[in-house]
Amino acid sequence: MSAATGTVMKVSGPLVVAENMSGTKMYEVVRVGKDRLVGEIIRLEGDTASIQVYEDTSGLTVGDPLAKTGLPLSLELGPGILDGIYDGIQRPLERIQQLSQSVFVPRGVDVPNLDRGRRWDFTPKNVKVGDLVTGGDIVGVVRENGLFRNHYVMVHPGISGRVTKVLPAGNYTIETAVVEVEEAGKVSRVELFQRWPVREARPVVEKLQGNTALLTCERVIDALFPVTQGGTAAVPGAFGCGKTVISQ
Repeated sequence: MSAATGTVMKVSGPLVVAENMSGTKMYEVVRVGKDRLVGEIIRLEGDTASIQVYEDTSGLTVGDPLAKTGLPLSLELGPGILDGIYDGIQRPLERIQQLSQSVFVPRGVDVPNLDRGRRWDFTPKNVKVGDLVTGGDIVGVVRENGLFRNHYVMVHPGISGRVTKVLPAGNYTIETAVVEVEEAGKVSRVELFQRWPVREARPVVEKLQGNTALLTCERVIDALFPVTQGGTAAVPGAFGCGKTVISQ
């Protein structure tokens, strides 16, 4: 058995237990079975791992292979995310429907979260070769759509150093390295998008204080349960009580 492959030893609904899982980490993404279903490790015990599978496990049997990815469950943040419709693990439902010609999501479907072929108008901003940059610095802007005209391209929080390359304004795909940064002989690419683990908080310099109310024009909410613009609210309730109606 390859070190990059495990074996299913138990299936109970969405929970799968696999063996030969030494070397894996908590919350690592794995591909389960011959259909390569998306799963996430939620428990490690010795050489076995308990896996939460985010797809239908019908047909999955003992002995089926399991592929380790070595990567955490992550999102892709970049141009196109505001125009897309996604499920809970950021699978692009509209593009999946176009590929499968079905209203159902096929088992094990593997489609990039953001469209790799689409080109975006990129304009460099406040950066030139020789500048020192660090994580969070804005190096360019992309026009996303008529509502969100300025989608800022920032240096990844884990990158810092001196700029060695800046592409001119033009149309680029999200995987294009529009800026390259060098530090201690290592060259890092700044692309139009970033991958970010879902269980890791984005770093911030300062958390801004909310000072404006979100006006919904619903008297029950605005008068009795006011919400701060940019804040967070929860709507608890039983099935069929109208939680989704309020959120819409």
